[in-house]
Amino acid sequence: MSSFRGAITALATPFKDGEIDYPSLKKLLRFQLDGGIEGLVVSGTTGESPCLELKEIESMYHFVKSEVGGQIPILVGTGSNSTQKTIEASLAAQSWGVEGLLIVTPYYNKPPQRGLIAHYKSVAEKVKIPIMLYNVPGRTAVSLSAEATIELSRVENIIGIKDATADMSLGKKIIDGTSTDFTVTSGDDFTFLELALLGGSGVISVLSNIAPKLVRNLLDRARKKDAKSNQELQSVKKLTELLFAEANPIPVKSALCLMGIFERDEMRLPLVPFSNKDLLKKELITTGLLK
Repeated sequence: MSSFRGAITALATPFKDGEIDYPSLKKLLRFQLDGGIEGLVVSGTTGESPCLELKEIESMYHFVKSEVGGQIPILVGTGSNSTQKTIEASLAAQSWGVEGLLIVTPYYNKPPQRGLIAHYKSVAEKVKIPIMLYNVPGRTAVSLSAEATIELSRVENIIGIKDATADMSLGKKIIDGTSTDFTVTSGDDFTFLELALLGGSGVISVLSNIAPKLVRNLLDRARKKDAKSNQELQSVKKLTELLFAEANPIPVKSALCLMGIFERDEMRLPLVPFSNKDLLKKELITTGLLK
């Protein structure tokens, strides 16, 4: 089973007149490959997954797969707050030939830990392909505990976790409590190098949409225990803060548009374009990502 380690980009989804803009997506994919990115996520939070139809996700997956030509693995987000709907979407993705699934903790209904465990085990029993847990309590209002994650790591096809808590003590507990085969990946662009220095496996990044070479290079150094890599991440701290000044992926789509990778920074409601593009443009120039 693929480990989905390293620098992975949570792809933003370009839209034009309400439809997926495949020419812009093609540009983004080329930019990612040229930047040395080691994996991709289709239909994650950054891809506006709540506003994508299953048929759109299928079409986008096949397009991405054809463009990257098997060079790097692709995860597809299939999670929801309904276990049955998650199973249905996951089985559909499996039928497309997807390499792995990224499944977020059920949001809004706030299940207890035993409910989260039952949710993931129910999905894992139905599909045969690898599953990565996705813990992002800032969006879901519920967090997987270290104990629950360690229990789930013993399920054969649950192969890792995207931990977007920015809680290094939680990450360290999971790393120490799971086998070396279990992938503990950061989902936080501010602290992913800290987790890598503690033994984490990589990052699923928003920042790498616009700075893939930087994210890959700094992560490679952190995995070799180069503490200075974390200091160098501070050079883009202001830009990273701007990428989360409004709900992701609002700012990053505007950045991709300013960089000429996306034709438009069109969103699907209820998300709307970024309110401070002038400041974002200035910071892109300052960091050398835009001339």
